[in-house]
Amino acid sequence: MRAFFKQFRLLGLTLLGIGSVVLFLFYNAMKPQRKLPVFSPAMVNEELVAEDIRHVRKYHTIADFSLTNQNGETVTQEDYKDKIYVADFFFTTCPTICPIMTKNMATIQEAILEDDDVMLLSHSVTPEIDSVAQLKKYALEKGVNDAKWNLVTGDKKQIYELARKSYLAVKTDGDGGPYDMIHTENFILVDKKQRIRGFYDGTQAEEMDRLLEDLDALKASYAK
Repeated sequence: MRAFFKQFRLLGLTLLGIGSVVLFLFYNAMKPQRKLPVFSPAMVNEELVAEDIRHVRKYHTIADFSLTNQNGETVTQEDYKDKIYVADFFFTTCPTICPIMTKNMATIQEAILEDDDVMLLSHSVTPEIDSVAQLKKYALEKGVNDAKWNLVTGDKKQIYELARKSYLAVKTDGDGGPYDMIHTENFILVDKKQRIRGFYDGTQAEEMDRLLEDLDALKASYAK
């Protein structure tokens, strides 16, 4: 009799375990999926947006580009095709927020190192100073992994227009020339359709946690 009840108890515990797993899977399947916003120029601080697109409320995407990375290689939108990526703007001689931003971007790099779906892209706002050699020196100093993270330089007008008309991420200076830029601390999360899905303060460690959480949510949306 004791053996019977022992066997029955084992069966009950097994069924309870299976039921718990089924309930957990059902809960996760039914749980509403967190959706990230799709940002347009009209949703962003107008100081960061070119005047002629401030009215745009939908269908905003990152424009095609052709720039040069730290290895002297041409980098285009094709290199980021079907990728999620995090972008920012910086310059190698910046003594204030750039070192902090680069350190935090390196944290993101470490988190996505084995993730083939995610890359990083940093644009120089002083391309006349940030030559390929300068970018390479900076990349080596900061632990940039060439396979995951491109530091790019190129035509200043193109970078300015990308910053103001695509990424909505820098202020205009206007004192030293038509394409002068004051970069911000923003990191920009871009999805596989070249749409902006989030802005983050690249100087704050807690914002990197939020970015990684949003990245997971974005990846989950593609998994389904």
